[in-house]
Amino acid sequence: MAHKYYSQRAGTNPNQDGLPLEDTIELFTRVFGILEKDGYFDEAFGFWCIDQDYVSGKIEDIELEMLLTIRKKKLWPISENWTTYTEDDFLDLIEFLYQYVSKPIDGNYHSYNDCGMHWETFNKVQGQELFLEKINGVLGHYKNKFELSKSGEVLHKPEIGFENIFNADVPSTDNNIVSRINSATNNFRRHGSSIDDRRQAVRDLADVLEYLKPYVQELLTNKDEKDLFNLANNFGIRHHNDKQKTNYDAAIWLSWMFYFYLSTIHVVLRKIEHDKSNK
Repeated sequence: MAHKYYSQRAGTNPNQDGLPLEDTIELFTRVFGILEKDGYFDEAFGFWCIDQDYVSGKIEDIELEMLLTIRKKKLWPISENWTTYTEDDFLDLIEFLYQYVSKPIDGNYHSYNDCGMHWETFNKVQGQELFLEKINGVLGHYKNKFELSKSGEVLHKPEIGFENIFNADVPSTDNNIVSRINSATNNFRRHGSSIDDRRQAVRDLADVLEYLKPYVQELLTNKDEKDLFNLANNFGIRHHNDKQKTNYDAAIWLSWMFYFYLSTIHVVLRKIEHDKSNK
């Protein structure tokens, strides 16, 4: 566990809840600069040589590639544009770089005027692993809590106390269940997810519970079961009619319903697995 310094323990640190966006991006640019210097983007973006000037990588025009994929200008080069980044720009850039980072493995040292290493062999998986570790270290300091996933998407960090449920494997081999849960989780946690995205995530989890209803009936009392499905059926989640109760704070209640349903599904699935193993 990282050491907490005096002002952090005392609650007097001006950045007690995390760094503002500008400071977080500055921290990111320094981490990126180290990785760039160490050759982690040479394969994709190329490098400078004292004899050959700029040696292009797989992506010859980085600004064009960003325009085609992110649909934004003035993100590259980072050293010239980082002070103008919005949060969306910053997180878009992280996802973009994750697609192109690779660890330098082998190459030749160009000794003339101490030019440096010319890397020729790279490992993409190892590069992404290190990038993930470094970037999540940066994002851990940001006041708005995000993390980069192994799939290369920036996601909202789980609520405190719910981290393990996202790290746990879904205890089922039924693709209908696993795919719905994974889709719901990504929709709910994805950066920029809307209220409708989150409502769809809750709807997907409600559908999983409906699919598991025979097992739910064995685990819960009749009243508890009714309450469980009442949330989805009468609060504007699965149906759209004038009988629905919709006068609630969607951001708060959708979050509660999501975690409640996800936790319930994990309990039901683990009970199913437990019963199977004891037969």
